[in-house]
Amino acid sequence: MKKNTFIFILSLCFLAACSSNSGTKKENSASGKDNENSTLQDAAVSTSVADLATMLAKKQVPVLCYHHIREPKPGDGEMMKTYSVSPEQFAEQMKALKDSGYETILPDQLYNYLVHGASLPAKPIILSFDDTDEEQFTIGAKEMGKYGFKGVFFIMTISINRPRYMSKEQLKQLADSGNAVEAHTWDHHMVTKYQGDDWDKQLVQPMKKVEDITGKPAKYFAYPFGLWNRAAFPELKKAGYKMAFSLSTKRDSTEPLYTIRRMIVPGQWSTKGMIKAMKQTFKLD
Repeated sequence: MKKNTFIFILSLCFLAACSSNSGTKKENSASGKDNENSTLQDAAVSTSVADLATMLAKKQVPVLCYHHIREPKPGDGEMMKTYSVSPEQFAEQMKALKDSGYETILPDQLYNYLVHGASLPAKPIILSFDDTDEEQFTIGAKEMGKYGFKGVFFIMTISINRPRYMSKEQLKQLADSGNAVEAHTWDHHMVTKYQGDDWDKQLVQPMKKVEDITGKPAKYFAYPFGLWNRAAFPELKKAGYKMAFSLSTKRDSTEPLYTIRRMIVPGQWSTKGMIKAMKQTFKLD
């Protein structure tokens, strides 16, 4: 090959490489702008705060409430039957929720959805547990784990480490495995009867106790018996709670974050009946 021909071919290759690099830079620049726009949009969602009308208009997220997961015993009254499901019932319900396409979310996700407009799975659900019963750990969390479900466990701190209740180690394990561990007062005393130092004893100290055990923030609260009054709202805010969970009573129109609705799953219901009631309660259809 002649020297001039070789130099000409080499020049063409150099020009082609420059052109390719220029195109790559343009593509990278465009991609960078897209990423930057996406980041700005995410930041806008996380910093914007919805007004009351917007929060109340949002589609409700079903929140189920469980207490005892145990076999029925002779002599159980109607109240115990209502607050208990058998291990078989619980297993059947978890499978039915999974088969129906539900995905569990945690209170942080619900808060960000209501307040900041964050997105949720197509069929979100919260599984909540009250009163610290040990079978919520040994049976409930184990069964949920088969489907990748996570829950929120509302803890009466007086019961920690007592027989048939969860230990500190079990609570820490729940938190470390991705569940939320939150406060449910010191001794289940009704919020509607609090006076004076009760607010510190039942709201502030339990929050600190839970945080000391899990090493994570505890910013969500469940009212004993689902009962609340308006006097509780400023005290909850002062203590640092971001949301509070009641039962199936109507949300307060001025404080919807502190009257998040839940539905108890009674032991008398079939799985089909539970799902039907859940859809009706939270207006999912």
